[in-house]
Amino acid sequence: MSTTAPERAALPSVTRVSRTRAGVELKEFFRQRESVVFTLVFPVILLLGLGAVLDYDLGSGVDFPQYFMAGVIAAGIVGASLQNMAIHIAGERSDGTLKALAGSPMPKTAYFVGKVAQVVAVTIATIVLLLVVGVLVFGIDLPTGADWLTFAWVTVLGAAACTLLGIAVSSLARNSRSASATITPIALVLEFISGVFMPFDQVPGWLQDVAAVFPVKWLAQGLRSVFLPDSLAAREPAGSWELGTVAVVLGVWCVLGLLLCVRTFRWQER
Repeated sequence: MSTTAPERAALPSVTRVSRTRAGVELKEFFRQRESVVFTLVFPVILLLGLGAVLDYDLGSGVDFPQYFMAGVIAAGIVGASLQNMAIHIAGERSDGTLKALAGSPMPKTAYFVGKVAQVVAVTIATIVLLLVVGVLVFGIDLPTGADWLTFAWVTVLGAAACTLLGIAVSSLARNSRSASATITPIALVLEFISGVFMPFDQVPGWLQDVAAVFPVKWLAQGLRSVFLPDSLAAREPAGSWELGTVAVVLGVWCVLGLLLCVRTFRWQER
């Protein structure tokens, strides 16, 4: 009697592997105390500290905590996407994790799906935490009606652009030890010149022009349109919220960030 050679076991589907990888990424993030504190808790500390201390004359009955809510949410999104992504990927490249994953049967797309799932989960958690603290401590006025839709698409486009930018700039760090020292100053500079920590019209004009090149400025501006009355749009450089321009610039940065990822991403150190 002839026998049939045992068939090779079928590999799991890409969807299943991606779902498993997303779970791994979330577990790794929440098990790292430093990441949780810096990414989730630090924006809340900023809101509580600066919201209680700073007192700008903004007009239209808007106090600084209400104004700052847009900025601190933008900072939270940047921390969950650009900073967190760049630092973690640089560390995984340095310790050989990326090289091992690239040599495994795991589809490479599953790795990036896992990273995106982590960014989505951490971004949502950060925003919810900030909104709860803002309402309970400072009485922040939440968006109403169509503003929630604007809040959603600005957040999605901004997080996508910053995530792709984070993957691209992860190649700037030579190893895991230098990743934080390399990436964090880049993020902080972008936040400062983008009006995240102060009214944007108080940023010097030439720095406003520099900030307009990068997505963080447009992310913060789109969020300001959600939390502030239309009367304060006059304080923007163009005298309006420019939501159409916000969508275009963030969309362009998504495409540009993807191209940079393709050109710069490495699975192992040089």
